[in-house]
Amino acid sequence: MKNGIHPDYRPVVFRDISAGMSFLTRSTANSQKSIEWEDGNTYPVIDVDISSASHPFYTGKAKVIDTAGRVEKFNRRYGRH
Repeated sequence: MKNGIHPDYRPVVFRDISAGMSFLTRSTANSQKSIEWEDGNTYPVIDVDISSASHPFYTGKAKVIDTAGRVEKFNRRYGRH
Protein backbone atom coordinates (compact mmCIF):
# COMPACT_ATOMS: atom_id res chain seq x y z
CA MET A 1 0.00 0.00 0.00
CA LYS A 2 1.16 3.52 -0.72
CA ASN A 3 1.99 5.75 2.23
CA GLY A 4 0.10 8.98 2.79
CA ILE A 5 -3.00 8.27 0.67
CA HIS A 6 -5.20 6.55 3.26
CA PRO A 7 -7.33 8.45 5.80
CA ASP A 8 -6.58 8.12 9.51
CA TYR A 9 -8.36 5.20 11.18
CA ARG A 10 -8.94 6.34 14.75
CA PRO A 11 -11.40 6.06 17.65
CA VAL A 12 -14.63 8.01 17.07
CA VAL A 13 -17.82 8.30 19.16
CA PHE A 14 -21.12 7.86 17.33
CA ARG A 15 -24.05 9.47 19.16
CA ASP A 16 -27.71 8.69 18.41
CA ILE A 17 -29.59 11.96 18.84
CA SER A 18 -33.09 10.47 19.15
CA ALA A 19 -32.23 7.70 21.64
CA GLY A 20 -29.50 9.46 23.60
CA MET A 21 -27.15 6.49 23.19
CA SER A 22 -23.52 6.73 22.13
CA PHE A 23 -20.80 4.19 21.44
CA LEU A 24 -17.07 4.29 20.82
CA THR A 25 -15.68 2.59 17.74
CA ARG A 26 -13.01 3.15 15.12
CA SER A 27 -13.69 5.03 11.90
CA THR A 28 -12.20 7.27 9.22
CA ALA A 29 -15.09 9.78 9.52
CA ASN A 30 -14.15 13.36 10.33
CA SER A 31 -15.93 15.71 12.70
CA GLN A 32 -15.38 19.22 14.03
CA LYS A 33 -17.13 18.36 17.33
CA SER A 34 -15.54 16.39 20.15
CA ILE A 35 -16.73 14.78 23.37
CA GLU A 36 -15.09 13.56 26.55
CA TRP A 37 -15.69 9.83 26.84
CA GLU A 38 -16.08 7.68 29.98
CA ASP A 39 -12.38 6.84 30.02
CA GLY A 40 -11.46 10.54 30.32
CA ASN A 41 -10.12 10.90 26.76
CA THR A 42 -11.53 13.31 24.18
CA TYR A 43 -12.73 11.85 20.88
CA PRO A 44 -14.42 13.26 17.76
CA VAL A 45 -18.19 12.74 17.83
CA ILE A 46 -20.49 11.98 14.88
CA ASP A 47 -24.21 12.63 15.45
CA VAL A 48 -26.54 10.14 13.72
CA ASP A 49 -30.32 10.16 13.46
CA ILE A 50 -30.92 6.42 13.66
CA SER A 51 -28.97 3.57 15.27
CA SER A 52 -29.87 0.16 16.64
CA ALA A 53 -31.13 1.89 19.80
CA SER A 54 -33.82 3.85 17.92
CA HIS A 55 -34.51 1.85 14.74
CA PRO A 56 -38.02 0.31 14.78
CA PHE A 57 -36.77 -3.10 13.65
CA TYR A 58 -34.33 -3.47 16.55
CA THR A 59 -36.59 -1.91 19.20
CA GLY A 60 -39.56 -4.16 18.36
CA LYS A 61 -41.81 -1.29 17.27
CA ALA A 62 -41.83 -2.26 13.60
CA LYS A 63 -45.18 -2.55 11.86
CA VAL A 64 -46.03 -5.83 10.16
CA ILE A 65 -47.22 -5.34 6.60
CA ASP A 66 -49.81 -7.70 5.13
CA THR A 67 -47.82 -9.15 2.25
CA ALA A 68 -50.21 -12.04 1.63
CA GLY A 69 -52.88 -9.65 0.37
CA ARG A 70 -50.41 -7.99 -1.96
CA VAL A 71 -49.25 -11.31 -3.40
CA GLU A 72 -52.82 -12.42 -4.02
CA LYS A 73 -53.64 -9.12 -5.71
CA PHE A 74 -50.55 -9.46 -7.92
CA ASN A 75 -51.48 -13.04 -8.88
CA ARG A 76 -55.04 -12.01 -9.73
CA ARG A 77 -53.83 -9.18 -11.92
CA TYR A 78 -50.82 -10.78 -13.62
CA GLY A 79 -51.19 -14.49 -12.94
CA ARG A 80 -52.17 -17.10 -15.47
CA HIS A 81 -55.79 -17.01 -16.52
